[in-house]
Amino acid sequence: QVQLVESGGGLVQAGGSLRLSCAASGRTFSSSAMGWFRQAPGKEREFVGAVDWVGAVTLYADSVKGRFTTSRDNAKNTVYLQMNSLKPEDTAVYYCALARTRGVVTKGYNYDYWGQGTQVTVSS
Repeated sequence: QVQLVESGGGLVQAGGSLRLSCAASGRTFSSSAMGWFRQAPGKEREFVGAVDWVGAVTLYADSVKGRFTTSRDNAKNTVYLQMNSLKPEDTAVYYCALARTRGVVTKGYNYDYWGQGTQVTVSS
């Protein structure tokens, strides 16, 4: 069984930065891609970014490209999402997820395990 625990969310002004962390338990972390998703009130969950199993390849949604960066430390079983130049429209609950693949994937059905989510609120 895998457990994912996100941290680092909070309230920030537009233009600010936050770094989310996602700590994983279980042996599959280092052999699986990891993804980040978000869900705003009244909206569907959307893909934000993903990193492959060794941290060599990343993929981002167009809405965050150039502002967000995801990385991982397999020695610490942790994946990160660095969010810069935050905008009010980035406000959402952010989730990390563990993929059933080694390569990056964007669809939620390719992810087997999900964290509980962390709230990010960006004020204008």
